[in-house]
Amino acid sequence: MAFRTFLKSLGANAPSVETVVANRAVRPGDRIQTHVTIRGGGADVRVDRLVLELVTRAEDREGETGWNRPVPFAERHVGPFELRAGETLAHRIDLDVPWEAPLTYVLGRPLRGGRVAVRTTLEIDNAVDRGDFDEIAVHALPAQDMFVEAYRRLGFRLDEAEVKMGVVQGGDNQTMPFWQEIEFDFPDYYRRPQGEQLETGFFARPDSLDVFLGSTGAHRFEYAGLTVEACQKWLDAYCREEWQM
Repeated sequence: MAFRTFLKSLGANAPSVETVVANRAVRPGDRIQTHVTIRGGGADVRVDRLVLELVTRAEDREGETGWNRPVPFAERHVGPFELRAGETLAHRIDLDVPWEAPLTYVLGRPLRGGRVAVRTTLEIDNAVDRGDFDEIAVHALPAQDMFVEAYRRLGFRLDEAEVKMGVVQGGDNQTMPFWQEIEFDFPDYYRRPQGEQLETGFFARPDSLDVFLGSTGAHRFEYAGLTVEACQKWLDAYCREEWQM
């Protein structure tokens, strides 16, 4: 999928940018491949920077559906370089997807509230033009899907996800300026206040996953040997202890 933005701030004969994202379905730890084509306008210009970013929506910065103040969490840039009138330049730019990237898909299905996009920015003579947002799918890692499936088997209902700015309680190893909170509605057989949800955060690393439940801090799980059945057994025991049945 491609998008092109004409640099309105530089006039009618300004350069244009087209970005093609080669792999729009990824997981944390993957690499996104993009191909960016810049076409010169009616005059020679000096491009200060061509920037590609991964951005997400934070609930305390945005409206219900907008991209008013997206939060960048990965970046690559090229420049400075000269762009002659009518010239075409092509760049391949790869973006590494951080392990703590917000998820937009779990169990192969869209996660309500999860949004991540690639944003292209061209800076010329102190004029900055930010292109359209090319949304991508960030699928859960196998261990994350195991826990979501464990919730499902125990009768929890997946509600939505929110990205919140700041540091989660107990998140000593958190590397992003935000965390994603996934909200689950309790099944009826756990005793808890009316309307309370189990808020979960997944903090992934190459070899293990920290699971945050409510305000109890991190619970670490190694990927090696982890199964849905083990996740379900642990989660059920945790809930029975916290919310006596």
